[in-house]
Amino acid sequence: MSLTLEKIHDVIEKSTLLYTAQEVEKAIDEMALKIEEKFTHSNLLCMTVMIGGLIPTGALLRKLHFPIEMDYVHATRYTGKTRGGELTWLVKPQKILKDRTILIVDDILDGGITLAGIVDYCKAQGAKEVHTAVLIDKQRERSPDAVQKADFAALEVEDKFIYGYGMDYAEYLRNAPGIYAVAKEHE
Repeated sequence: MSLTLEKIHDVIEKSTLLYTAQEVEKAIDEMALKIEEKFTHSNLLCMTVMIGGLIPTGALLRKLHFPIEMDYVHATRYTGKTRGGELTWLVKPQKILKDRTILIVDDILDGGITLAGIVDYCKAQGAKEVHTAVLIDKQRERSPDAVQKADFAALEVEDKFIYGYGMDYAEYLRNAPGIYAVAKEHE
């Protein structure tokens, strides 16, 4: 989807703030405490799901006070669209996953298909444990082959199209200082 600057400004103007940056940071603090409690004594490999997971992972890592190894994946169903399609792998993990404890960090648990594909890949590579952490758990019905619930979720939202803190609107607005719901006319 190619957007004009005017359309992006219209999306921003008509959006509704759901969580301020301070509320998001507080929720990430709380999630970090739970993650630290579970993994402090693990040889944890934290795997960011690009591009959306970049900002939540950065915010989360500053709050974890134990050794963590990092990697990333880039798997998507959206490729600039607002509706998901088939899972496309742009980058697979570079680290050896066999016998590792892995925490996959993503921006949102929406349909859960992308996250399920990444979890399945890690397990197929011999990971000892695979856990998931998301900034947002969107409250919606998911297909049976999807991740139904993340192991760690900072916040929940109703089934709305949202952006900010890593989540995009047609590849824009990932840098929004909070989490916003898009007006129906722009979904």
